[in-house]
Amino acid sequence: MTVDNAALSQLRAAHGAMKQELHKVIVGQDAVIDQLLIAVLCRGHCLLEGVPGLAKTLLISSLAQTLDLSFNRIQFTPDLMPSDITGTDLLAIDPQSGARSFRFAKGPLFANVVLADEINRTPPKTQSALLEAMVERQVTAGGQRHALPEPFFVLATQNPVEQEGTYPLPEAQLDRFMFMVRVPYPTRAEEREILERTTSNHSATIQAVLGGPALLAAQAAVRSLPVADTVYDYVLALTRGTRVRGDAPLPFLQELVSWGAGPRASQFLVLGAKAHAAVAGRDHVAIEDVRAVAHPVLRHRIVTTFAAAAEGITSDRIVDRLLAEVDPAAGVGQGQPGLAQKRA
Repeated sequence: MTVDNAALSQLRAAHGAMKQELHKVIVGQDAVIDQLLIAVLCRGHCLLEGVPGLAKTLLISSLAQTLDLSFNRIQFTPDLMPSDITGTDLLAIDPQSGARSFRFAKGPLFANVVLADEINRTPPKTQSALLEAMVERQVTAGGQRHALPEPFFVLATQNPVEQEGTYPLPEAQLDRFMFMVRVPYPTRAEEREILERTTSNHSATIQAVLGGPALLAAQAAVRSLPVADTVYDYVLALTRGTRVRGDAPLPFLQELVSWGAGPRASQFLVLGAKAHAAVAGRDHVAIEDVRAVAHPVLRHRIVTTFAAAAEGITSDRIVDRLLAEVDPAAGVGQGQPGLAQKRA
């Protein structure tokens, strides 16, 4: 596949312009913004997790403003029903003839960018309708399938602190999110700037940067980047090494992991690495690009054991050790992950 250098140049310019627009209303959070933009460039859904007050909703709604695309926000609640998000058939009466017929009224899922706010507050019945939209990019209502517009993204938020009235997302739905992005607290300097902005008459207008056709061209340009065999082997070493029930688990994970990452993790590692390389100004994918997206891709796909939880070992710490101990040069082309050799 030929690399479209002109499209890559336009992509990098658009990426910089989008970050500049977002920083009109978002203070700091550069890593979070980069990961969110990478997910969009890869046609991937994204889940933002953080405590209340960290501007998760504002970030997603502001991102939608930088894209010249349709946008809908859905506030998830325990009483939300599938038809509330997918739409429903309504009885229509022709005023002339009096004939009656059913007409499908589209729900808020029919938008290019959908903000699923507090996604873990809605019950499994509604989650299943959202999952169909994420996977198939369609909804089913009244036995009829209705295609969703392209491009289509679900950008969701969830609060990890308050658990009353929440429904933890099932692993199958978590796996459909390309990234799980952890939103940290701001630094002292950033929080001071937030105070100055939000307690004064400061206002900002966000300009649209990318439209639908330009975004689709950018996504195609990302996929055109070449990947060396060594990078593919490194990706497989990372993901297959987490599968303690597979054929090539890493020994140090045996007591820490119940279930490891599946093939979709490998796909998203490669796609995320391509987008990271593209916005960094390279026309090829390097090992460092894979390492840059490893945490948001893997953290929600590694299920830890009770022993790991008792020791306070999280999936992020497991990814840290994974990156430290898997040698990119070991076991290339042999289907086995290699452990980094300890040097004196």
